[in-house]
Amino acid sequence: MEFETVIGLEVHLHLATQTKAFCGCSTAFGSTPNSQTCPVCLGFPGALPVLNEKALEYAVKVALALKCSVQEYIKFDRKNYFYPDLPKNYQISQYDMPVGLGGFVECENTSGTKRKIRVKRVHLEEDAGKLIHKQDEAQSLVDFNRCGVPLLEMVSEPDMYSPQEAYDYLRNLKLIIQYLDVSDCDMEKGSLRCDANISLRPVGERALGTNIELKNMNSFKWVKCALEYEVERQSKILRDGGVITQETRLWDEKKETTHAMRSKEEAHDYRYFPDPDLVPFTLNKNFVAGIKSALPEFPHQKKARFIEALGLSSQEADIIIQDKELCQYFEECVAVFPEVKKIYNWLTGVLLGYVNDRKQPFGSLKVMPKELI
Repeated sequence: MEFETVIGLEVHLHLATQTKAFCGCSTAFGSTPNSQTCPVCLGFPGALPVLNEKALEYAVKVALALKCSVQEYIKFDRKNYFYPDLPKNYQISQYDMPVGLGGFVECENTSGTKRKIRVKRVHLEEDAGKLIHKQDEAQSLVDFNRCGVPLLEMVSEPDMYSPQEAYDYLRNLKLIIQYLDVSDCDMEKGSLRCDANISLRPVGERALGTNIELKNMNSFKWVKCALEYEVERQSKILRDGGVITQETRLWDEKKETTHAMRSKEEAHDYRYFPDPDLVPFTLNKNFVAGIKSALPEFPHQKKARFIEALGLSSQEADIIIQDKELCQYFEECVAVFPEVKKIYNWLTGVLLGYVNDRKQPFGSLKVMPKELI
């Protein structure tokens, strides 16, 4: 029997606010453990949360960029679970009234075919702390600095049918977010994290198969590898007449395998209920309209313009738009030295090598191509 792969992704994004989602603690990365905490983010009795307006603004910005319908009424809920890095024993999140619903990310495969991957929802929540496991020590430590950092979760529909499609979706999603300036999208710092849901079903079957959730993947490469491994693992089980167990599995990048972590939770396991400390919010239409009017030109729009107005090929335009600073510098160069092909060759050859060798951002460059070509 042949099987079809079905994949959905949950992407978590740290929003680049100066303070946390519901208190005034700093969100700076790399500070002394537990130095950026207060009674609110530590869940002390009587401490009351207050929503960070900038976090809400960034959440609406992302929702609009993903073509979601921004909801007029939103509320926050308590997602209840018990884990050492969650001092309140619940996470402030959104359940049935999120910021955005029903968007999409357009992806293009190697043959040039475009397809829309639907985005089910975009919701705002707070992050948990971080467990630190020291090698050769029996105990683990907890750093609560990350508790309360504003986290935006973007949940796709199960619209991807191969690990490569999931990889392409992530690249396109990250690129859109980078052009918005709402996050540094640094996966090494945990600013961008991804959980993948994968199931297999017989070809031609409409119903989804048993869902497996994959965690602990800190790069797009490992997301793709973990999904490829699961396709092989689940296919073998099904072909041998076995049954897939619904569970959460962890990716081991050293062994390049997955292993069982726990049984998969459902929404009712978290006992969601409205957070009594946070009133529902009405998003003013002028507030949303103001954010929408300030949205930048997006990568796919720039690509189309570079091809039509500047004569770049699809491949050349795609290379330029992959880095926001490179793209901006390219446009600055073309404005003063309008030999587009020479600019392109110089940027992607000599200058990229120069920048990479010195780890120097394009924004710091003062030289124009006429002085170097």
